[in-house]
Amino acid sequence: MARRAPSGRAPAVAPAPSRRLAGRVLVLFTLSLSCSYLCYSLLCCCGGPAAPRARCAPARAAAAKKLLQQSRPCGRPAPAPPAGSAPGPARPGTKRLPRAIVVGVKKGGTRAVLEFIRVHPEVRALGTEPHFFDRNYHRGLEWYRSLMPRTLDSQITVEKTPSYFVTKEAPRRIFNMSRDTKLIVVVRNPVTRAISDYTQTLSKKPDIPTFEGLTFRNRSLGLVDTSWNAIRIGMYAVHLQSWLQYFPLSQIHFVSGEKLITDPAGEMGKVQDFLGIKRVITDKHFYFNKTKGFPCLKKSESSGLPRCLGKSKGRTHVQIDPEVIEQLRDFYRPYNIKFYETVGQDFRWE
Repeated sequence: MARRAPSGRAPAVAPAPSRRLAGRVLVLFTLSLSCSYLCYSLLCCCGGPAAPRARCAPARAAAAKKLLQQSRPCGRPAPAPPAGSAPGPARPGTKRLPRAIVVGVKKGGTRAVLEFIRVHPEVRALGTEPHFFDRNYHRGLEWYRSLMPRTLDSQITVEKTPSYFVTKEAPRRIFNMSRDTKLIVVVRNPVTRAISDYTQTLSKKPDIPTFEGLTFRNRSLGLVDTSWNAIRIGMYAVHLQSWLQYFPLSQIHFVSGEKLITDPAGEMGKVQDFLGIKRVITDKHFYFNKTKGFPCLKKSESSGLPRCLGKSKGRTHVQIDPEVIEQLRDFYRPYNIKFYETVGQDFRWE
């Protein structure tokens, strides 16, 4: 039988090996907890699926104060960058300098030609007038290029600024950009064109002098004031000489402003031939708007409405004394004949 401890005596103390074993167990338990917390923290900072909304520093340089201040709540996505700071999906095509330019003339029908030709899938046109070769040349070609629409390799870039035709420096500047540039000139009976020009100005400045007063330096003597821009523009043969110093006639196409109204498909067919593209724009694209007295584009598959030119196009001209009109016809006649002979085309304005 085992001997009992005498009453009043303290129990026996556990031997030293038992104490060491308990210490090891405690250390292992502590290490296990530390590893668990470390793994939990790493999952948190890496955006784990069940990460709580607590603050956690980036895994890299966790002790750096600056990075700690920039840390985000665990599990929350990084804030989206502000609009415009990150590029969107790449847009197809490249911005190129124009291969064809509608250089004139004002009130001849240039807007109609631009709107009609841009229906063609192989043409991309700048809608506004950049006025690069007359007013903004100092901005440089890269500025000019930046305005252009993006085009594919198979497409042609076109722009229109009618004032180029009467700008003395424009032919040389366009030639310096590219001697292969194709030029389109929309011409119209210079008398009708001058009246249209005056009508447009009058709508903006009702207090300007009469058409007759601006046209003549001395009406009784029939002296026409060629310094007035509305008259000067119609002297086509004079302005054309500046262009022929840099470009051959084969690179200049003349569109009849009158035929553009009566036969838009025929005139646009010639423009397409000149640009070297397939004749896609045909009779089926047009209908005649009796109210405006001008052809409009029929509705396309992508648009439910037909497209007509703006309110400033096709407006009713002011009434001019027939004698004034006859004097202007006499004035323009020698210029017209010279123009016909130069371009090899009779526009029948006489």
